[in-house]
Amino acid sequence: MSIAVSVIIPVYNEQEVLPKLFERLYPAMDALQRGYEVIFVDDGSRDRSHGLLREQYEKRPDCTRVALLRFNAGQHLAILAGFELARGARVITLDADLQNPPEQIGRVLAAMDAGHDIVGTIRMRRQDSAWRRWGSRLMNKFRHSITSIRITDQGCMLRGYDRSIVDLVNECHEASTFVPALAYGFSRSSTEIEIPHEERAAGTSKYSLYKLIRLNFDLMTGFSMVPLQLVSMTGIIISVLSLLFVVFLIARRILVGPEAEGLFTLFGIVFFLIGVLLLAVGLIGEYVGRVYQQVRSRPRYMVATLWEGSPES
Repeated sequence: MSIAVSVIIPVYNEQEVLPKLFERLYPAMDALQRGYEVIFVDDGSRDRSHGLLREQYEKRPDCTRVALLRFNAGQHLAILAGFELARGARVITLDADLQNPPEQIGRVLAAMDAGHDIVGTIRMRRQDSAWRRWGSRLMNKFRHSITSIRITDQGCMLRGYDRSIVDLVNECHEASTFVPALAYGFSRSSTEIEIPHEERAAGTSKYSLYKLIRLNFDLMTGFSMVPLQLVSMTGIIISVLSLLFVVFLIARRILVGPEAEGLFTLFGIVFFLIGVLLLAVGLIGEYVGRVYQQVRSRPRYMVATLWEGSPES
C-alpha cells in the first residue's frame, strides 16, 4: 500500500507517556484504512525514550521510522527533520504528550480532503494553567497586529500539511523558524478546526516561560520588520519630545531663574530614556543574532541514526 499519510512526532524525554501514545496512535491510524508511516524524531532525549522507540519500531517496522538526532535541536527543527524524511502525500504533526488526541487525525485529514492545503487546530477548553492561556491570547493578538500570520492557536501542534507545502518548507534553510508560520506563508487555502484538549498524560511540559518568550521573539523577528520600525518611530517621537522639553527648560530658566527642584524629574526622564535605549538595542540584537546564526551555516540538526525497514537489515 502506498503511503498516503506521514505522522511526524518529535520526542524529548517522554519515556512516561510513550507507551500510552503507542496504545492510542496505531489503532487510530489503522482505523483510517490509509497507507501511513509514523516518524518519531528523538530530539536528543536523555531518558529511556530512544529505547522505547526502538521496541515499538521492532513491533511495527512496516509503518514505523525512528530518527535519532545527534543533539537537542528544538521541537520545530525536529519537525523539519521529519519533513525531510516524510514520504506521504499528507503530513501530520503531533506532540507526544497526548494533549492533542491522536484520534482527531482523521478529522484533520477530512478537512484536507475538502481541498485545504493546511489544516490547523484550536484547542477547546484548554487544560493549561491560567497564565499560559492568557499569555497565549495576548501574544496572539500582538502577533496578529504586526505580522500577516493568522494562527489562532499557535501552541497546538496537531496540524496537517499537503505534500506541496512540505516540499516548499524543505527548500527553506532558516537557522531557526516556527514551522506553522513558515508553512502558512505558502498556503493557498488554509483552515482551522476545533479539537478537544486533554491533560498531559504524564511528565511535565518542555516549554518553560523562557522558551515561550523565545518562541514569540522568533515569531516576531522572523516574520516581520514591524518591531524595528516601531523602534525607529519611538526614537523619532522621543527625540522630538526631548527637544521640546529642552526648549521648555531653557525658557523656564530665562523666565523663572535657576531651580533645583526638578532634578529628580530629570533623573526619572533619563532613566526612562535609558530603558527605551536598552530595549531598542536588545531588539536590534535579536535581528543581528538571527543574521549571525544564518551566516555561520552550521547544520540545523543532525540525524545520528535512522531506523527504518526491516529491523534485521
